[in-house]
Amino acid sequence: MAGDKIVETTGLLGWMDRRFPVTATWKAHLSEYYAPKNFNFWYFFGSLALLVLVIQILTGIFLVMHYKPDAARAFESVEYIMREVPWGWLVRYMHSTGASMFFVVVYLHMLRGLFYGSYRKPRELVWIFGVAIFLCLMGEAFFGYLLPWGQMSYWGAQVIVNLFSAIPFIGPELSIWIRGDYVVSDATLNRFFSFHVIAIPLVLVGLVAAHLVALHEVGSNNPDGVEIKDGPKDKYGRPADGIPFHPFYTVHDIMGVAGFLIIFAAIVFFAPEMGGYFLEFNNFIPADALKTPPHIAPVWYFTPFYSMLRATTDEFTWVLAGAAVLAAVALFVRGGLKGLWRVAIPAVLIVVAVLLRVIDAKFWGVVAMGGAVVILFFLPWLDHSPVKSIRYRPTWHKCFYGVFIVNFLIMGYLGTQPPSDAFNLMSQAGTLIYLGFFLLMPVWSRMGTFKPVPARVTFHAH
Repeated sequence: MAGDKIVETTGLLGWMDRRFPVTATWKAHLSEYYAPKNFNFWYFFGSLALLVLVIQILTGIFLVMHYKPDAARAFESVEYIMREVPWGWLVRYMHSTGASMFFVVVYLHMLRGLFYGSYRKPRELVWIFGVAIFLCLMGEAFFGYLLPWGQMSYWGAQVIVNLFSAIPFIGPELSIWIRGDYVVSDATLNRFFSFHVIAIPLVLVGLVAAHLVALHEVGSNNPDGVEIKDGPKDKYGRPADGIPFHPFYTVHDIMGVAGFLIIFAAIVFFAPEMGGYFLEFNNFIPADALKTPPHIAPVWYFTPFYSMLRATTDEFTWVLAGAAVLAAVALFVRGGLKGLWRVAIPAVLIVVAVLLRVIDAKFWGVVAMGGAVVILFFLPWLDHSPVKSIRYRPTWHKCFYGVFIVNFLIMGYLGTQPPSDAFNLMSQAGTLIYLGFFLLMPVWSRMGTFKPVPARVTFHAH
């Protein structure tokens, strides 16, 4: 676009443009996509997530060339890749490190969305696609975790698949269907391989494309939570507080990519196991169905949710049931509810209390673990704050976010440790803090004194 005049391309590019929107796509998503000019450090992680996705796909292709999805040969094929295939060790370590770094950048990317309200109107669908990507990543990581066919792979898959048997009525048959056998076996390895290599990557790539298209349709959020499309425009109708994504943010992101690749390379070459957190030591031992490791724990990025699973014991369901009954009585007697709600909500709480005691605690552990992720889909409708960004929220709101982050990290650590009474009590408290943060958000998010939001983005050249 030069002023108001449309410049037509010529030559080979012009021939392509008349048959496929190369230039139009470039302009719509890069050179003429106007993003807020006040992006900061937190905006590196979206592009870094895309970079790691590319790394995982490329290294995965080379690994599949030599990997054997056969229970008798899987572990040996991984050893063959590591010892015999030229540069196979590098490709394998890039893939294993990439899996963990994927979750690092995605967790930070989601945290940025939480800080700056990137899930609020009009970006609800962008956030929903993002959470769906997160769910797919968890599935992709879980299915890929079995493939090395080491001790922790085998027994970790055994524990997680057995959780489905806790679902009332259909649980036992469902767990057999997932495994393809009565125990984790060659059939399990084959179906996990097909999901890891074909099914989920196809869904993942589609969701990433939808995420980006939805984002570019409504525009990017910014640290101030100000909509630049609603602000002043220049004479060409472009946002005055926006700058073209290319070249400004492509250069900005290249700097982030350079820093990331330095860290990534340092891990790959000097600490690919990362002390047993990225690659567990038990996974360098071939799977043995007759020898259970002393302590079975998932990879670090699953451990916060694994802590919630372990925290939901029979005693804990008694506590939750009692709390539900007390809440029902309080709402009925002094809750301020009127009409049908005065009876309906306490009745639902009583039913929940009864179900907590009737159904096995393991099932509620699965519900807590799954609900901790599913609740993220509803975040756009749980947050009732009058402002988007954390910058303009009360100070005690920031303390809530801080407690939430620290609690999540502690839960992650507890999930890596052998169970004990003290750790179990801490996990139960952490589970209540995590779920309470979201379930009580409609109440606490609207409370306090909020700072005035500027009419335009605040920007300081650097």
